[in-house]
Amino acid sequence: MNATNSKVSIGSLILIPAVITLAVTILRLVGELEHWAPLFFNRAPGGGAALVGISWLPIIFGPYFALKLAGADEGPASSGKAIGMCVVGLVVFIAGIAVFSVANKKNIAPLYLVGFALQLASAFVPRIGWKALGNTLLAYAFAARIPVVVVMFIAMSANGGQGWGTHYDVTTPGFKVTSLAQKFIDLSVLPQMTLWIGWTVVLGGLLGAIIAAAFGRRAVSPAASS
Repeated sequence: MNATNSKVSIGSLILIPAVITLAVTILRLVGELEHWAPLFFNRAPGGGAALVGISWLPIIFGPYFALKLAGADEGPASSGKAIGMCVVGLVVFIAGIAVFSVANKKNIAPLYLVGFALQLASAFVPRIGWKALGNTLLAYAFAARIPVVVVMFIAMSANGGQGWGTHYDVTTPGFKVTSLAQKFIDLSVLPQMTLWIGWTVVLGGLLGAIIAAAFGRRAVSPAASS
């Protein structure tokens, strides 16, 4: 989707979802600082799959974006290709996790970067099948995750670098912290800007493509997917 033929503004489409996502991020932080119920606001490293969090939102916003785009004649040229490329993206994402796991077990530093690179690369695969949706989800993913990076930096820097004890700043027992900068890059910038970008686009794209194929307006223009 480009500025000359797009019928839908990406900025307008993601604005409200991005605001909602930011509100959830802030609510999550407040809930952890106030020690609210761990089921909803888990302070453990990684978040402990707490129910209040933004990682679940692609399940909602992927189909939302897809239906909006399909309704504006920005659907994919082929629903099958749109779904298929999301599946390919998922395979690339899982490969990235597998490489990261090997790097973690064998402590091979370059493999960490390969794993992160694969996870980020997975985010660009779905747009091959449905460019409009892929671009929209990419924009939303960065709009969702950049504020988290900011929150994590503030949390990690708090109390003289000791942090607040939230999932935004705590580390796993085996993680060796050498500096605030290293902690911030390793635990915030790299995963937020790679793993979570891939997760958002691939999950949102797959569910969106499936929902649009079932309930959206039929594909009309090859330009929307190229």
